[in-house]
Amino acid sequence: MHFERNERLALFIDGANLYAASRTLGFDVDYKNLLAYFRKQGTLVRAYYYTALLETEEYSPLRPLVDWLGYNGYAVVTKPAKEFTDATGKRRVKGNIDIELAVDVMELAPRLDHAVVFSGDGDLRRLVEAVQRRGVRVTVVSTIRTQPAMIADELRRQADAYLDLADLAPEITRRQVEPRPRIAASSGAGLTGAAARGPTPLRPSAGAATESNAGAAQ
Repeated sequence: MHFERNERLALFIDGANLYAASRTLGFDVDYKNLLAYFRKQGTLVRAYYYTALLETEEYSPLRPLVDWLGYNGYAVVTKPAKEFTDATGKRRVKGNIDIELAVDVMELAPRLDHAVVFSGDGDLRRLVEAVQRRGVRVTVVSTIRTQPAMIADELRRQADAYLDLADLAPEITRRQVEPRPRIAASSGAGLTGAAARGPTPLRPSAGAATESNAGAAQ
C-alpha cells in the first residue's frame, strides 16, 4: 500500500472530511485500529486529528471523541466553529481547518519521509506540492467510490499515491452502518464520532459535508 517499513510517517486527518467519506461508504472508523494499522507501515512520528467545535453549545457530541483521541495517541487540533443562518433561514456551522493542517505539515516535513493526508479538499494541492519539493512523499486518503467522488481531481493527481478509503476500510472499520447518499457540501456538515473510536456522533441537522463548508459541532 505504498509504504516502506523504514519510513518516518505522519497522519494528518481532517475529521469532518473523514467522517463524511466513511459514512457515505457505509462504515464507522475505529481510530484505535487506524493508528495500529499505520504503526505497522513505518515509524509513526505523529498522528494529527483536526476538528472544529461549536463553543456556544454547553455539551458537544464531539468532546468525548476529542478527549479519547487525545489520551490514545493522537495530537488533537481544535478550533472554534462559527454558526450562521444561510439565505434560506437554515442554521449552518462553519469550521475550516485547512490552515491548521497545512502549518503542521510544513513544520513537521523536515522530520518526515511520508505524509498521509486524510482529505479530499482541492485547496490542499499547493500544500502537497510544497511538501513534495522538500523531499516528502504524500499519500492522500479519500474516496472516488461515491457519486460524486469526494476527492478533488487536482489533489489526487498531485499526490505521490492515492489510497481509497474503501480499500482501507477492512483495516479500520468499527461497525457497518447503512450507506447513505452524499449530500452536497453546501448543505451542512459531518461530525466524527464514537465509542472506542469515540462516542456516537450527533447527526447534523443538514447532513454530512466536508470541513471546508462546515461541521455541526465540526
